[in-house]
Amino acid sequence: METERSVEELIVEQLKAKGWHVTCAESCTGGMVASTLVNVAGASQVFDESYVTYANSSKNRLLGVQQEALEKFGAVSRQVAYQMAEGAAMAAGAETAIAVTGIAGPDGGTPEKPVGLVYIGCSVNGEITVEEHHFKGSRLEIRRQTTQEALKLLYRCLK
Repeated sequence: METERSVEELIVEQLKAKGWHVTCAESCTGGMVASTLVNVAGASQVFDESYVTYANSSKNRLLGVQQEALEKFGAVSRQVAYQMAEGAAMAAGAETAIAVTGIAGPDGGTPEKPVGLVYIGCSVNGEITVEEHHFKGSRLEIRRQTTQEALKLLYRCLK
C-alpha cells in the first residue's frame, strides 16, 4: 500500500522535475514554511535560501517592499504580500517564491485587520497570486494553518 505524500513532498517533487528552485519570505510564520519544506529529503536540490522578514525595515531592505506600500496599506496587506513574493524570488534568483504576512495574535488585531488575517503570495516565473485568509485559534494554530495554506497555494500554482 502506497502511503499518501504530504503537500511539501509533492512540491519538492514538482520542483525537481522542472529544475526549479523555491524561496520563502515569511513574517508571521517566522520560518515555519521553510522549515516544513526542508523536512523533505532532497529539498536541498530545490531550496537555497529563505527570508524571515518580521520587521518592516527587513521587508524593505531584503525584499524590496516599497516603504510607500508599507505606510499606505500596512505590512498585513495584499500589496505587501505581492511585493514580498516578487522580491524574494528576485533576491534568491528562484523561479518560485511563497510569501506570508499576517496577524497571528493574540494581540495586534484591529476591527479592520483582526487577529487571524493573513495574506499569502506566490510567485511562479513572475506570475503572482495573492490569497486572503482568516484563521482562528491560538497564535501557534494560526501560524500552522498559514503554513499549510501557503504550501497548498504553492502546490496549486506549480501545476
